[in-house]
Amino acid sequence: MEGYSEGTTSVVRAEDLVRVYGAGDTEVRALRGVSVDIAPGQLTAVMGPSGSGKSTLMHILAGLDKPTTGSVKIDGTDITTLGDDALTRLRRKHIGFIFQFFNLLPMLTARDNVLLPLSIAGQKPDEEYFTDLIDRVGLADRLTHRPAELSGGQQQRVAIARALVSRPTVIFADEPTGNLDSRTSGEILELIRASVDKYGQTTVMVTHDAKAAAMADRVLFLADGEIVKETGKTSQHEILRIIDTLDLS
Repeated sequence: MEGYSEGTTSVVRAEDLVRVYGAGDTEVRALRGVSVDIAPGQLTAVMGPSGSGKSTLMHILAGLDKPTTGSVKIDGTDITTLGDDALTRLRRKHIGFIFQFFNLLPMLTARDNVLLPLSIAGQKPDEEYFTDLIDRVGLADRLTHRPAELSGGQQQRVAIARALVSRPTVIFADEPTGNLDSRTSGEILELIRASVDKYGQTTVMVTHDAKAAAMADRVLFLADGEIVKETGKTSQHEILRIIDTLDLS
């Protein structure tokens, strides 16, 4: 996997993450000493109720926010000590994003949206990989269309291809099916799973959907800013049982 240093046991390592917002009477402790390792070539799901800290954790792991205390390493580099320019360069090389609301540029075609990370970095695509990627996400006949001419599912396929095109060390997916109908959600989840299986793409997915989490190799359950349980690959039924047992609904 490009960007992954052989010999390390995790591509993302977080230690004792604490994130505090506000102070005094308005203080909110979004994370309370979270430590986690993300193994290469796996899909990790992060679940928890609203306010559990799952989005805060993802944002800190991805370098979009900084912890109050604690550290995050990506491919061996401590990103919590980097300045803005160095962090931007690291994200460009090592991190891909898939968001709930697609975040496509409306004036660009699907092809140009997919290639945007490479364009920003001044790089040209590997045409063989690009063609294979476009075929796998089912966009071969939509590359000249702009986002307004695409369905929600097609727009998310563009977003997935955009995240994969630079072959980052890790992709962070924030509720990637939260804005889609159930059938399209299933197709998008299959694509995300396939990117892990086909390309070895390490992926961290924040989700409230037990069906989505059941496709992961590992599931982390958060509550009140702490990881309260972790499982390997398991069924949707078992995930729902755990949520009920932990009162995380």
